[in-house]
Amino acid sequence: MSDHPEVTVDTDKAVDPSPELRAALAGVRAEVAKAVVGQDAAVSGLIIALLCRGHVLLEGVPGVAKTLLVRTLSASLDLDTKRVQFTPDLMPGDVTGSLVYDARTAEFSFRRGPVFTNLLLADEINRTPPKTQASLLEAMEERQVSVDGTPQPLPDPFLVIATQNPVEYEGTYSLPEAQLDRFLLKLTLPLPEREDEVEVLARHAAGFDPRDLSAAGVRPVADADVLARARAEVARVQVSREVLAYAVDVCRATRTSPSLSLGVSPRGATALLATSRAWAWLSGRGYVTPDDVKALAHPTLRHRVQLRAEAELEGVTTESVLDTVLASVPVPR
Repeated sequence: MSDHPEVTVDTDKAVDPSPELRAALAGVRAEVAKAVVGQDAAVSGLIIALLCRGHVLLEGVPGVAKTLLVRTLSASLDLDTKRVQFTPDLMPGDVTGSLVYDARTAEFSFRRGPVFTNLLLADEINRTPPKTQASLLEAMEERQVSVDGTPQPLPDPFLVIATQNPVEYEGTYSLPEAQLDRFLLKLTLPLPEREDEVEVLARHAAGFDPRDLSAAGVRPVADADVLARARAEVARVQVSREVLAYAVDVCRATRTSPSLSLGVSPRGATALLATSRAWAWLSGRGYVTPDDVKALAHPTLRHRVQLRAEAELEGVTTESVLDTVLASVPVPR
């Protein structure tokens, strides 16, 4: 007997998730585990982002394997990947590319920047000023870069996985709300549990080199075709009107929360729908339940809300506000 709340689903239309495709993505998880200990929630979030073609913001204190996690993910996928280290002196053209004068032809030509890739690791994105952060906005939303008025399309798939240190750290620039809203998920990487940390040290003592992932046995187990076929199945995952209304009610409740000065926008509601569908598919179901919405509410919505200053002074956190919202919104049965 399922412990999911009863929802009305047209089972004739519901997709039957392919065991082969789900196994391929489970293989990605297994490859990541060869280099990264723990952080299962973050790995699940990254796989959901791949299925939704969405961008991810990874936040955690220095040294919790944010960059290693993304590098290992890219090594487990047969995709083109590039890494940009964001620094205070990084210019927008260093990311998107720039026009270069060719003396032989007496013409300007466009030299593509690292953003022209499938998987872009934007390392420590909040170490660079807002002007350079904003250079990614068009690429993230439109999946193109405009050069001298001419759009240059980016490859498909195109994902930005950005890491950032908590904004309280010195030398960081908070991402503007407009850019935060472009990220499908914000995943937080906590400090590891004691046993996980012991395992990390045991691996290093046995010779593990985080700069040589091939020596750790990490290899590509999925490619763009696998992701495209999986995305096609996720797009056919059924969502009843009751569950759609539940997702909307959760987002609308954030807009009336006394602790928040900024609630979730309609874009956030569509993001919650997309991530819930992907989670249902990964769980082997062709339909979404309210539990799927609850499971993805925190990572999908935490960066789309803003605490009031007085609430922050009282020790209220975004996570506690979302917990309160989820507890207050009636679940369809």
